[in-house]
Amino acid sequence: MATDAQTSRTVVEKFLERLGRQDPDGIQELFSEAIDWQVPGSDALPWTGRRTRREEVAPYFTTMWPHFAHGQSKVVPERLVVDGGDVVLLAVFTHTAVASGKEFTTPVAMHLVVEGGRIVRMHLYEDTLTVAEAFDVG
Repeated sequence: MATDAQTSRTVVEKFLERLGRQDPDGIQELFSEAIDWQVPGSDALPWTGRRTRREEVAPYFTTMWPHFAHGQSKVVPERLVVDGGDVVLLAVFTHTAVASGKEFTTPVAMHLVVEGGRIVRMHLYEDTLTVAEAFDVG
């Protein structure tokens, strides 16, 4: 059964709100048991890569967040496009890498798929070269 657009929007808005609060457990509970998660990037960055299970979601965030200077990140959402269970978030992320002190900005597209009130897919598209260079791994 297809997920309606309003349910998808509500689930993704909860995801974004919990992301803003840096609530990894709250984010994780929005995901299905089996997931299709892809964050491309350098193998030298421990949070990048594929994940396939709900219990891998919170550790993604708790691994990634300490690498960004606390209080110096900025997320500017530009558009949320919802079509049934498919949700695309367009935004611009600005962070400062703790290891190098370098600030970087990248446009981001995030494709989420909601089925049965749970997120089953999250693919992140960003300028991975800019991110790697900020961490001196590019």
